[in-house]
Amino acid sequence: MKSFSEIDTVTKRASKGVGFSWGVAEEVGKNIKLLEMFGLPGLKNLNDYFNSLKIQKFQNLTFISHLNQSKIPYCPIISGVSFLDQVNELKELINIKIENMSYPILFLPFLSRASEVVGKRISFKFDQNIFLLNFNQNIYSNYFSNKVFKNAKVTEINFIENYNTFNLEEWDNLYKLSTNTFVEESEELKKSAAGAGLTDND
Repeated sequence: MKSFSEIDTVTKRASKGVGFSWGVAEEVGKNIKLLEMFGLPGLKNLNDYFNSLKIQKFQNLTFISHLNQSKIPYCPIISGVSFLDQVNELKELINIKIENMSYPILFLPFLSRASEVVGKRISFKFDQNIFLLNFNQNIYSNYFSNKVFKNAKVTEINFIENYNTFNLEEWDNLYKLSTNTFVEESEELKKSAAGAGLTDND
């Protein structure tokens, strides 16, 4: 099994080799490492995408709006870099659609990292596949395939407002139990506390 460090390094160099800048190549290396860590076929999709660059043109999505459309498939890497760069403004849109996105799996880790930047969960949908990106800590999905997705007619991105999974009563009950660990301060504890008994020799 290849190490994540090897995957990162080789992916980065391959990205530069097909024409991306070193800066973008660095991002791709991080992303494929992330996908493989989460058990998603990042390297497989990237390899297929790089092979397709020899015979097909892709559109760079540099400015993302509420609805993004193109007759030429969008490059998932440049689209992802743009999303990550603009995410603090994009979070106000709540719902974003990108039509004709090539290799959407490669766009996914940019969203995962964006989730951490804005401190919100992000949902990502295409075809029947749903992904929930949790602050770049994990990816929940109904996608269990190891196949290559060459194109998604419509992808949908939603920013999810943060909320607690528990109510105030449950929190108060748990907090009350936590107070059982508190120790009442006594004179003996005061004397033995850090700094107690020290004298200034100056």
